[in-house]
Amino acid sequence: MSAPIANLRKLIQENSRIQKGASIQIDYVDVTHALADATTKQNHVVFGRRGCGKSLLLEKVRKGTDEKIRAIYINCEDYKHHSFPNVLVEILDAVFTEIETHLGGWFGKKKKLKTLVGELRGELSTLRAKEDEITKKVKSKAEVENKKSIGAKGGVPHLQADLGLSSTQKKSIEAEYETFDDKIRELNQILPRLKRIIEQFFVLSQKVEVIFVELDDFYQLRRPIQPYVADYVHRLCKDVPLFFKIGTLRHASSLYADRHQQPIGAQERHDYQPINIDYTLADFKKTSEQIRKILYEYANKAGMKKNEADALFKGEGFNRLVLASGGVPRDFLSLLLEALSEKPAGDERIGKDDVRVLSLSTFQHRIEELKADSEEKDHDVLIRGIYAIRKLCLDRKNNVFLVADRTLQERSAIRDLLNRLVDYRIIHLVGNALTHKSQPGTFTAYMIDIGAYANLRKLANRFREIDVTASNSKEQCRNAPVLDGLTLEEFFAAAPSNAEAQLLKETEDIDEE
Repeated sequence: MSAPIANLRKLIQENSRIQKGASIQIDYVDVTHALADATTKQNHVVFGRRGCGKSLLLEKVRKGTDEKIRAIYINCEDYKHHSFPNVLVEILDAVFTEIETHLGGWFGKKKKLKTLVGELRGELSTLRAKEDEITKKVKSKAEVENKKSIGAKGGVPHLQADLGLSSTQKKSIEAEYETFDDKIRELNQILPRLKRIIEQFFVLSQKVEVIFVELDDFYQLRRPIQPYVADYVHRLCKDVPLFFKIGTLRHASSLYADRHQQPIGAQERHDYQPINIDYTLADFKKTSEQIRKILYEYANKAGMKKNEADALFKGEGFNRLVLASGGVPRDFLSLLLEALSEKPAGDERIGKDDVRVLSLSTFQHRIEELKADSEEKDHDVLIRGIYAIRKLCLDRKNNVFLVADRTLQERSAIRDLLNRLVDYRIIHLVGNALTHKSQPGTFTAYMIDIGAYANLRKLANRFREIDVTASNSKEQCRNAPVLDGLTLEEFFAAAPSNAEAQLLKETEDIDEE
């Protein structure tokens, strides 16, 4: 392996996943205005699938802002198992710990400020230490209610689960909220004082004018509590020089809800501006150009020219790798890294077959990530959904399927399932507002991930693989099979109880059919 390619592999390994405080050698490749927008004095939520660069963007905001702007980074995954009140306590403590750490550099050595921060952190520590034994009772009660709800349906499983906030979940969070009412009341009571202290910081400061509070991986918090956390953070930032920057998955997040007919949380375009850094396969040209620019950035740091980076691929290799990645930069880089490691010295060019071999393990890995990133109660619905959609594609012998926009509007369970599977890169959006050649209305087109049928070599002449990289791909999609609500229900109900094990077995053994 040549030295530049070895350097490229090293750079990908060290920079494809961003860690707090890590030395980052790769710049954020901004093909829109995401970085410029994120550095403005405004509340933002950065939406993008896992691996699209949300953490890198927040890191660049932290390091690339004006000297009078400072950013505090908080990884919400650290608090994914915390009770609702303590999530807020931990976030507040993280903010004021960072302020205390940089008190001299940010606000000057003011004894009064140091005393205020110390007292405040002590108060938060006391609040955190309050016993949360009733958490187990609340969760246990919610689990019992959920099991009763499922058991009441009986018989064959149906796609009725709400992957948003079900009535059971709403009752659960309401019970938790009321159970911890005293603790939450104290947090609400100290909020005005927190804001007064923050105002004093900035009045006395000669260096810092604004602080960004970055909450990364917000979707890792339990979904029922997300709007409550967003609500408190929004109120904390309101009317003081604080602005929140949240990084999350769009369809795995609930930033706004109603509680007793009162709005809770932060509302898009009213309380924050969205920044979408996700590119889909619906515009393959735009997505592939973005990924190529990212590849060039890595290649340049590795001492490679653009033509040398292009030479890593042969035939349809590059486009196929983009498809296998679902348009997600980190997945593309990870697949590239793995493909290069499998190639013999002197022949590092990656072709279509190389990607086919790798895509199966990628599909299986995404299922594991789905389970890690979603709540356990959702696993059965999501896995059954994957099994049902894959079966539909194999039965109809087509990698693309259409869903009527009317179905998506009227059937929340189907819409939520598809949106979540898009977020987890199991299926990919490939077209919007398409007409069908024989059915009325407009349709949304989805492509199941290549890994779901990666070993279908013996069925190559009997399986229609629509090439979404082609200029006429939208026309090809217009006669793809339609997935209606009844069909999905039937396939969903027919999924075996061990759907995940069966799904993995079928993808591994399909070459033997």
